[in-house]
Amino acid sequence: MCGIVGIINFNKEKVEPSDISIMLKTIKHRGPDDEGTFFHNNIALGHVRLSIIDLSSAGHQPMPSADERYCIVFNGEIYNYLELKNELQSKYQFRTKTDTEVLIAAYQEWGEECLSKLNGDFSFVIYDKKKHELFGARDRFGIKPFYYYQNSEQFAFASEIKALLPLIKNPSANNKILFDYLVYHRTDHTKATFFNNIFKLPHGHCFTIKNNELKIRKWYDLSGNIAYPKVLTPLEYREELKKSIALRLRSDVPIGVCLSGGIDSSTITSMLYHDFNLKNIKTFSAIFEKGSREDESPFIDQFKGTLRNMYKITPTAESFFDEFENFIYSNSEPVPGVSPYSQYKVMQLAHGNVSVTLDGQGADEMLGGYSNFYGAYFKELLKGFRLATLVHEALAYYQKTKSKEGFVFLAYFLMPLSFKNKLAKKRLGAVSPNFFTSYNTESTITSELYNPETLHISFLQHFEHKLEHLLKWDDLNSMRFSIESRIPFLDHHLVEKTLSLPPDLIIKNGVNKYILREAVKNILPENIYNRRDKKGLETPSDRWFRTKPFREYIFDLINSSSFKNRGYFDANDANLKFKLHIEGKANFSKDIWKWINLEIWFQQFIDIK
Repeated sequence: MCGIVGIINFNKEKVEPSDISIMLKTIKHRGPDDEGTFFHNNIALGHVRLSIIDLSSAGHQPMPSADERYCIVFNGEIYNYLELKNELQSKYQFRTKTDTEVLIAAYQEWGEECLSKLNGDFSFVIYDKKKHELFGARDRFGIKPFYYYQNSEQFAFASEIKALLPLIKNPSANNKILFDYLVYHRTDHTKATFFNNIFKLPHGHCFTIKNNELKIRKWYDLSGNIAYPKVLTPLEYREELKKSIALRLRSDVPIGVCLSGGIDSSTITSMLYHDFNLKNIKTFSAIFEKGSREDESPFIDQFKGTLRNMYKITPTAESFFDEFENFIYSNSEPVPGVSPYSQYKVMQLAHGNVSVTLDGQGADEMLGGYSNFYGAYFKELLKGFRLATLVHEALAYYQKTKSKEGFVFLAYFLMPLSFKNKLAKKRLGAVSPNFFTSYNTESTITSELYNPETLHISFLQHFEHKLEHLLKWDDLNSMRFSIESRIPFLDHHLVEKTLSLPPDLIIKNGVNKYILREAVKNILPENIYNRRDKKGLETPSDRWFRTKPFREYIFDLINSSSFKNRGYFDANDANLKFKLHIEGKANFSKDIWKWINLEIWFQQFIDIK
């Protein structure tokens, strides 16, 4: 895991070393172990390294090919690099033990076709001196970031947005993306970012730049790699997950697990202990006040008698008040809620103990982990006139979860798009009516994410438009503390096979993640196996915002001239909602956080001169 940057000047002038230097300085936290640059004509590449595989200086980047025709900067891991190395070694003499050298050899051998052979999380750029051409690519699901900025004079890229900002004279906010954030709580659902003229390379896409022309194309299509429906037994499913975990254990540094207490991270922890015999695995968890809604310690403690190296941290109102500005800066773009702060604290805890963590991200998106998936499944059964199954699943769902959310989503999914757009207006958290009216018709959220015809389509919509915001936070929170986060559930072989499963292996008898639960029920603590709730690293932000430091801070913020003049919020409405929140008559914590997050984000990234 590392950080990469680069610039190509379209006017043929050499790149200023100071530009690359400041870009690398901005993301030095991503690679504290080494740093390097490459300059050739009007091209410059830069790299900061977090050493994970081959800790020697041989892994220095930018790395040239053996014949020095190519030069690569690479962020991520190619987990099947040993298998690829065996395939290539008859033609290439490898000088290092790195996956980087294998990647550049794979590109030499197969060109763009090498991408389909890679099993990993990656973003990389290769410069071809002979053709004077840049080639870059991003992994299938967007686990590793890649941002770029382009104008008539240059193209620049980086692993984090903040590294691009020194190149931009007057950064400005993208109001279309801000609208989806404020109204629909969504981010990262398109290639656009919160900054005008800064984009992300879409997941599963690659690009070339030749003769000053940028060409982007899709190299991986998830829907085209799914053999739906395809049946797997729970034992077969466990074997697929085991293969993924085994590849992600390849490392020359210590590995730990982010253990939330949910079924996904608990599955990884249990398999490491039982299937891989890793008795001393370290786990890192966020816990809260015992008995509180957010506290997962009763589930985390199910491993207490088994694991010896369990680390815990308690995020508090005091710690968040002290750190929220750094948290906002680390994420570069606004986040819809405070829950990623728990992950931020877990990575802070892991720092100094391990350099790599395994995380349970991705399982919810393909195994029905959210209430909306029940709504999509109920809609599929209803429209297919499978009424007996619908009644059975609906009753079982309510009996086991005591939740009505699945039915609420069913009703929502059956609404016409025009009504969904009107409904959005009623959810506004002090958003300015003028701002809402200006951008409401431009949003594509309701059609791309909230309009599934089947459970299967709902999964695909999430992978295309929703999953990536979680992956972005995972990357930024972990790399803020120089930690590489690996995600076993997002091995593309496992994803393709999971999304090929028929619905009754995902949701059965009102229970989601059916095949996963059955696959690990003999090693998973019973209380976790039987969990039916979904928390997802929640924080007690509603209570935090009622504490005295936050009360005073928020009151001053929403009555400041900058907050009032930005045009995104109705300050009078914000004051009314804040008063109700302080009095405990309502919970507007999600809206309050957006007021704070957006205002500080503007001050940190947009208002700067």
